[in-house]
Amino acid sequence: MEVSQYQIVLVNLDPTIGSEIKKTRPCVIISPNEMNEFLRTIVIAPMTTQSKKYPTRIQIQHDEKTGWIVIDQIRTIDKQRILRVLGRLSELEIAEVKSIMRETYVD
Repeated sequence: MEVSQYQIVLVNLDPTIGSEIKKTRPCVIISPNEMNEFLRTIVIAPMTTQSKKYPTRIQIQHDEKTGWIVIDQIRTIDKQRILRVLGRLSELEIAEVKSIMRETYVD
């Protein structure tokens, strides 16, 4: 399956341990296309419909629902976990993801 950065994909995240986000849910691909093209794994940020306004959560509208991209739960998955492509973030949402990731992970 061909995937690209900032696509929203449906991913089966089970099995999980402890407080990791579980179930099959939309996720945003964070890894750059250079990695996505050549590796069998990708880096994703899961999405949720239940969230408080944490500084590491980005609110978006997708599929006529309000959801949050959970930057504090970024993980690497095998591409086999992807069930299908659901859409893509808007340019405004991409800019917000980049900003929050820099603020969270880059000192």
